[in-house]
Amino acid sequence: MVWPFKPRYRKQIARIEITGAIGAATRKRVLEALKTIEERKFPALLLRIDSPGGTVGDSQEIYSALKRLREKIKIVASFGNISASGGVYIGVGAEHIIANPGTITGSIGVILRGNNLERLLEKIGVSFKVIKSGPYKDILSFDRELTAPEQTILQELIDVSYQQFVQTVAEGRNLAVETVKSFADGRIFTGQQALELGVIDRLGSEEDARRWAAELAGLDPEKTQCFTLEEPKSFGSRFFPGRSQLSGGLSSSPGLKSGAEWLEFELSTSGLPLWLYRP
Repeated sequence: MVWPFKPRYRKQIARIEITGAIGAATRKRVLEALKTIEERKFPALLLRIDSPGGTVGDSQEIYSALKRLREKIKIVASFGNISASGGVYIGVGAEHIIANPGTITGSIGVILRGNNLERLLEKIGVSFKVIKSGPYKDILSFDRELTAPEQTILQELIDVSYQQFVQTVAEGRNLAVETVKSFADGRIFTGQQALELGVIDRLGSEEDARRWAAELAGLDPEKTQCFTLEEPKSFGSRFFPGRSQLSGGLSSSPGLKSGAEWLEFELSTSGLPLWLYRP
């Protein structure tokens, strides 16, 4: 079948929404959407972010793709209720950033988590026999304490990833590295504070971001509409729309998995009301 007209993508703004924890599923969906945006020659992209963070590699890949795309089109990121840690990492891939005054953002840092259940396992009489090819193959195992050399190895890993994060924010926001380090200590702050720190450009809503993107692309902000690129729905979800499958999320028991899987840019909920964490 041949349609009598073609979509006028050059007169629309593309929109991508990133919500929840950033993981492999998010990366795959966003990278595919960015490719579509480039192929259809949208003049601008509105990137809506509502995320507490996620895995390092996935955040970095999305950032790199955004950085390449912004050489061809205008990109405005809109921070929603929460855009912290990995959300910030992705956000600075946009040319411009806008956030609500009360948006929770920041948490610039890296975390590697593990649980030590050694005492509990002793009480219930459970032990493990480990055969390994090297002294560090079972690093962050949940059935024993970390050794001093292991702590050194992991701290070096964290320090390198942290430096990458700081450098990315500094380059994305045209800030000095030392300036970024002055507030990149894991703290969270509001959109108002982020503006004062130079992390964002303006305060405003997603609608303000849409209008700004339209203006940057030379379009009429009163008439220009957004074309949202959504994740394709599975066959089953068409019949059971109320059911969803979580993927790429954060586990409540990361210590029971391989430690290397849990190197994350994320907003810790420790000491925070749970409503702040809701995606």
